[in-house]
Amino acid sequence: MSLSVGIVGLPNAGKSTLFNALLSRQIAQVAEYPFTTIEPNTGVVEVPDERLTKLAELLKPEKVVPAAVKFID
Repeated sequence: MSLSVGIVGLPNAGKSTLFNALLSRQIAQVAEYPFTTIEPNTGVVEVPDERLTKLAELLKPEKVVPAAVKFID
């Protein structure tokens, strides 16, 4: 299960720029005029956690699933 985060705000306020920065990728179109993004963009980022790696080394599970955050622009 992942955490879902919606990015909302006024037109041309930088929501898509923030979305791209959070995902470290250029997924959402960005322009200097309003209403460039009409359809919502969705991206998932895994949350790095050193504790998960250490627990996996100790317990040796079949599968390791890190936490994830789903961003919706």
